[in-house]
Amino acid sequence: MLVVAGLVLAGIAAAIHVYIFQLESLAWTAPRTRAIFGVNAQDAEITKPLAFNQGFYNLFLAILIAVGIVAAALDHRTVGATLVFAGAGSMVAAGLVLVLSDPGKLRPALIQLVAPLLGIVILAIGLAV
Repeated sequence: MLVVAGLVLAGIAAAIHVYIFQLESLAWTAPRTRAIFGVNAQDAEITKPLAFNQGFYNLFLAILIAVGIVAAALDHRTVGATLVFAGAGSMVAAGLVLVLSDPGKLRPALIQLVAPLLGIVILAIGLAV
């Protein structure tokens, strides 16, 4: 049961990162996205290539977790857990880098790192028992 809970939390983290991909790579210059990230129209245009690239990092982490969840569901537990730990661990690390580089970004860092952190912890406990 804990393994499933950990995978569900990792899946939620993946969904959050797909949403972040959508914002950064597909809608970076849209007014709503600019408001979310606190970027004005001129800066959004200038940083659009950087945001596009960063969005794909988020997508790739989400894909890593999704493949891990599928592998675990297909009874390839070691492979699945390894992929989930790699993807979710990278999400947690990126969230820590964000808040350490700019303490004013605590809220977005927590959005980025809480679900994957909980997923990692619960999955690890579930695999250990």
